[in-house]
Amino acid sequence: MPTLPPEEARPSEPEPHRHRETAESFGTDAERYDRTRPHYPHALVARIVARMPGPDVLDVGCGTGIAARQFQAADCWVLGVEPDARMAELARRTGVEAEVATFEAWEPAGRKFDAVVAGTAWHWVDPVAGATKAGRILRPGGLLAPFWHVPQLPPDVAKAVAAACAQVIPDAPFNRAAMTTPALDMYRTQFTRAANGIRQAGGFSDPEQWRFDWERSYTRTEWLEQMPTQGAFTRLPPDKLAEVLDRVGAAIDGMGGNFTMPYATVAVAATRNEAT
Repeated sequence: MPTLPPEEARPSEPEPHRHRETAESFGTDAERYDRTRPHYPHALVARIVARMPGPDVLDVGCGTGIAARQFQAADCWVLGVEPDARMAELARRTGVEAEVATFEAWEPAGRKFDAVVAGTAWHWVDPVAGATKAGRILRPGGLLAPFWHVPQLPPDVAKAVAAACAQVIPDAPFNRAAMTTPALDMYRTQFTRAANGIRQAGGFSDPEQWRFDWERSYTRTEWLEQMPTQGAFTRLPPDKLAEVLDRVGAAIDGMGGNFTMPYATVAVAATRNEAT
């Protein structure tokens, strides 16, 4: 698999892990999050498990336990770490052991793991501090593998979301232009930041990028049910959110009431060196 070349960080690039209000807003409706967010490709889980020296997984930013339950189904023992107590409580109700803390502040209490993973959550972690901590708690040969869903909205839906946000929430602190940018271009900064953090932490193999392509069909109802769980919308007042959803729903109606979303799920993976 390809390795990720090092890049110099650009001062103007956002650092998501500093935006704690958004990072800890997803529990606003934890049950909706768990119900609507997509699972991860089985091939990704299988590849991670195949590279682990043992069965013990730490899931960073485990949320409601979506990825954790997939690793449990692959015969792993999983501990989740989640900063939002509401998300962690739902994870526990679904059978996932979860502790409430940011990863940087979490106390491992001498525990060791065979893999540290993070499903669409590592961007909320300081990339160097996170990789350094992962190196301390991984057994030799253990795997650090944060991964992300990269959805590519069809152009008509993406334009509708951008236009609705421009009209309804013009002062919102997110980049509406990014909504119509090719998704992998937008996420590439996150992958590079994660890889550079691993390199700066030291003690790991050079990071590899693993990509899994798939797609999912959404009805109008299914997509509008998921949208409020996304970081751009979790803190919107209900009236503003309803107006955005109405505008996006109208665009989906114009497409026949459903659409197919291409996804790439991308992991940045590195193995802890035996000698560290």
